[in-house]
Amino acid sequence: MKRQVTIKDIAQKLGISVSTVSRALKDHPDISLKTRQAVQELAKLLGYKPNLIALKLKNSQTNTIGVIIPEIQHYFFSTILNGIEEVAYKNNYNVMVFQSNESYMREVLNTQTLLANRVDGVLASFSKNTHDFSHFQQLIENEIPLVFFDREHEDLPTDSVIVDDYSGAMNAVAHLIDRGCKRIAFYSAPQHLMIGKKRLEGYKAALKKNNIPFDPDLVYSCDTFEESVKISRSVLKKHNRPDGVFAVNDLTAIGVLKIAKQLGLKVPEDIKIVGFENSRTSRICEPELTTVDQFGFDLGKKATELLLKRIKQDAFDHEAEKQVVKTNLIIRDTT
Repeated sequence: MKRQVTIKDIAQKLGISVSTVSRALKDHPDISLKTRQAVQELAKLLGYKPNLIALKLKNSQTNTIGVIIPEIQHYFFSTILNGIEEVAYKNNYNVMVFQSNESYMREVLNTQTLLANRVDGVLASFSKNTHDFSHFQQLIENEIPLVFFDREHEDLPTDSVIVDDYSGAMNAVAHLIDRGCKRIAFYSAPQHLMIGKKRLEGYKAALKKNNIPFDPDLVYSCDTFEESVKISRSVLKKHNRPDGVFAVNDLTAIGVLKIAKQLGLKVPEDIKIVGFENSRTSRICEPELTTVDQFGFDLGKKATELLLKRIKQDAFDHEAEKQVVKTNLIIRDTT
């Protein structure tokens, strides 16, 4: 069965944007006559037919936005969701929430369901197992506004609202150094995610600024409580064990804290620990966890405000916008 030609195919062959093709096919006066003719002639040559789902989506508002989130049980994502709902309901929009559980296949199914339900726009934080973004490209081709939050994909032309992961990580590691740490381990997110890359860059920058050589053997790919508990059993038993740990999120940091206490290490005297999130758990563990506040509620509000702006604009030829939420180091007893 022959694959249906899309406006993306036309855009690639002509070297122009998808939004330009879309408007040229509608004979929009903002597009030059020459471009309109080239697009329409190529569309006819390739046998392009308008996507009926896209037309329905375009011509009927549902006042519903879709949200794809990795884990609702994760404190950071639940605070983001609270921010999303506050802005959405104030603007008379309903929110349809899907949880991918960090599964690529579930995420694809979530996207297809949102398409079928004709949502007016989508907010998404893609799973850490997502490497193929064609399902999100399908939303763009159907002219559904899409805003990524927390996790961004630089090759996809869409808006994003993210945390300042670089400065957050740099400040956390600098704090550990100020408290006397010389061997600082980093429990990192996967490096294909921008949050993993930026936090590693911030970690390295703090070391460099304080003339501490970067040691790749102190960087561990570990971003869950379960992985942290498993890895820390060996890491904290080494003769040259770290005297400080910076973890990509609070639960990973608490995994380090748990094993440190089991091994008889005193926190913060023997080892100092910093997380990233400022979750409720960080305030009820013993000792209380030093952490980086990501301001998830504000991030959720900003992402929703940006999405609603795009929905009201009803235009798809804008430049992708990136907003960055600043972080704040919360110093507690683990340092």
